[in-house]
Amino acid sequence: MSYDAVNIEGPAAEAAPVLLSKHAKYFVRFLHLLPARLASHDSTRGTIAFFSVCGLDVLNSLHLLTPEMRQNIIDWTYGSLVIPHTDERNCSGFLGSRSIKIITEDEELLRNARCYQWGHLAMTYTSLGILVTLGDDLSRLDRKSIVDGVAAVQKADGSFSACIDGSENDMRFVFCAAAICHMLDYWGDVDKDKMFDFIIKSIRYDYGFSQHLDGEGHGGTTYCALAALQLSDQLHRLDADTIENIRRWCIFRQVDGFQGRPNKPVDTCYSFWIGASLKILNAFEMTDYAANRSYILETQDNIVGGFAKWPHSTTDPFHTYLGLCGLSFTGEPGLLEVMPSLNMSMAAYHKVKELHAKWRNSNIEEDHKAYMETLSQRLYETKLSVEDETTATITSPLIKAQ
Repeated sequence: MSYDAVNIEGPAAEAAPVLLSKHAKYFVRFLHLLPARLASHDSTRGTIAFFSVCGLDVLNSLHLLTPEMRQNIIDWTYGSLVIPHTDERNCSGFLGSRSIKIITEDEELLRNARCYQWGHLAMTYTSLGILVTLGDDLSRLDRKSIVDGVAAVQKADGSFSACIDGSENDMRFVFCAAAICHMLDYWGDVDKDKMFDFIIKSIRYDYGFSQHLDGEGHGGTTYCALAALQLSDQLHRLDADTIENIRRWCIFRQVDGFQGRPNKPVDTCYSFWIGASLKILNAFEMTDYAANRSYILETQDNIVGGFAKWPHSTTDPFHTYLGLCGLSFTGEPGLLEVMPSLNMSMAAYHKVKELHAKWRNSNIEEDHKAYMETLSQRLYETKLSVEDETTATITSPLIKAQ
């Protein structure tokens, strides 16, 4: 139970208003400059951009981004796209930052850097979320290549790794895989039946879902499991008794706000993880809206905006975005409706559906072939351009062939 800082005998009598404009300015600041305390998140900048862009969207405040800044964010996001060469393993997707996308003429250095340039499922999901939220048509993407990259990291037990080497595999990346395939409207070689089996085996004795097959039921992974089932059109495969027991587990996570596990403190982010789970299960109306709102607002920074996980803690984009989504579920005025299983606004989801309608009139195999031919030609032209600028006195066999 949370308590007001002054009245230690109980919760604050009257909740403060949601400071919509301050939260919008908070997100804009993070799109311009990251504070020093977030230096350790350099390799996951894409997630911070996702929370900030999608947060502005939920606040109905994307107009605060100029057309030039929107385009800069889109171009920056595409700058982290990894496309495998023909002789490489499939590692398509997005990086979390450009820290290993170096620009150099040193061929050996480029080869060495290439060994660490892999698409990451979480970064690919958040990058796609940024692009569709900002209205990009995803025409610079090869959908087949990216989904081939998703299939390449699926394990024999049906789970997914974040990337092709050196990563754990658990329910977080099952969700990311399902979200990517759903947004791109293509599943390719992803085995949905094995994914379903992994999810079902992760249901614990109390009907929470665990991160691993032998773990503890957890609010975040319960959301990931349910969202993955809905996005892969497999939620109907759960029987009525199982769904009812999962609902019960989720409803019992509310104290005033929501906790992630039994006997743990409440945390702002679970207003989304548990709230969205109940939305997916059509049971959110069974929660106490006023108590949930009251707790979230106890974590609000009234000076510069943002929400924290606990009252009097440091705010961050993650808890700010998820706190706003939790408030959106309760019908908070001024906030856009959130699509629970994709964790973005319904406005952004409608853009995704428009892209689906457009893509369904084309052949993805032919699109993939045309994309790779165009990419090959661009790489060839770029190589010629670089050689022409840097080797004026050197005769190149490629230039001779012209």
